[in-house]
Amino acid sequence: MPPSPVTHPRNDAIGIARVLCILGVVYVHAWTGRTGEELAQLVGSGQEMLRWTLMEGLGKSAVPLLGMISGYLVAGSRRVLDWRQHVAGKARTILLPMLLWNAIAILCVSGAAAAGWILAPTPHSVGWVVEEMLALTRAPDINVQMPFLRDLFICMIVAPLLVRLPVRGMALLALAVAALAIGGWPQPILLRPIILFFFLSGMIARRLSLAERTAALPALLALLPFAILVPVKVALSLPPAPFPTTQPHAMAALDLVTRIAAALFFWRMANALATSRMRDALLAIEPYAFFLFCCHLILIWLGGPFIGQWTGPVGSPLYPAFLILHPLLVLGASIVVAQIILRISPAFARTLSGGRLAPLPKSPPKRSERLEKPRVA
Repeated sequence: MPPSPVTHPRNDAIGIARVLCILGVVYVHAWTGRTGEELAQLVGSGQEMLRWTLMEGLGKSAVPLLGMISGYLVAGSRRVLDWRQHVAGKARTILLPMLLWNAIAILCVSGAAAAGWILAPTPHSVGWVVEEMLALTRAPDINVQMPFLRDLFICMIVAPLLVRLPVRGMALLALAVAALAIGGWPQPILLRPIILFFFLSGMIARRLSLAERTAALPALLALLPFAILVPVKVALSLPPAPFPTTQPHAMAALDLVTRIAAALFFWRMANALATSRMRDALLAIEPYAFFLFCCHLILIWLGGPFIGQWTGPVGSPLYPAFLILHPLLVLGASIVVAQIILRISPAFARTLSGGRLAPLPKSPPKRSERLEKPRVA
């Protein structure tokens, strides 16, 4: 759906940031064609280094900004003050799509595995199905990205309380959550406590106008921390480096700092693109971004092995090209799927996309047709 020709630059940057981040997330789940043991044997190879760099630099590091954007928008919304209306709305746009997409994943991916077409998880107990649907205590085996939506919905439930805190209270709570995540201490509510940290960070950014300030930073200054930290994190993450196992808390702290630097970089990049020639193209993709986030793993489970027959798995000569093109391939497939569902059931497409997709407006009548219509007094 084409963007409105007149929009606020900040809204454009938010839409573009979502597109960039979700396209980056695809790299985290890219098809490899290898088992865990086989990937371990490839550690240190050029292709495995490329995969890790894309995962850490453009994948895992892009997720924090999505949480910050959610917190930023909630902090500026008056609807959040009405708890029932707010939670009901978020249940429609976050929780319900998550449940539907998890059900679709079980049906399509496990169904394809049962038919012998692919190797994928299949239902083996009622408990497994419940976890795949709700992600109560762990990430699903198929849609492994869904803990983000699960924890984001929990953040939205408590948002009406959080917005009433002063900035100092938000900051103290964010620091406590960061300490919880770095220390690795168990807690029964969030699968990934760091999502709450970035949600709170987005709320603080709204209160202190940090989005506008960071958008005005010189591009090099916004890029430099990210460019320095990502290679360090990748180098320390790859075996046989003992750092992640001997110093897990230090590694978790480094991961958090790297994600903060990534959020700064992606936000600055989104603001630059919002005033570039790519603006309209990126904003045209934005309505499909949530749909892409929810369905990309289903498409990778089903389409990865098919394309992999020609490119080969990690270690094959053509694999790097396939890996680099993953986001664009999945984006194209998700737009096609979305358009098919829109034609069959616009209401269902709107639900699956969290209310972001709607049928394209009909073409306006020709000028001659408008002139023929009688005026109504």
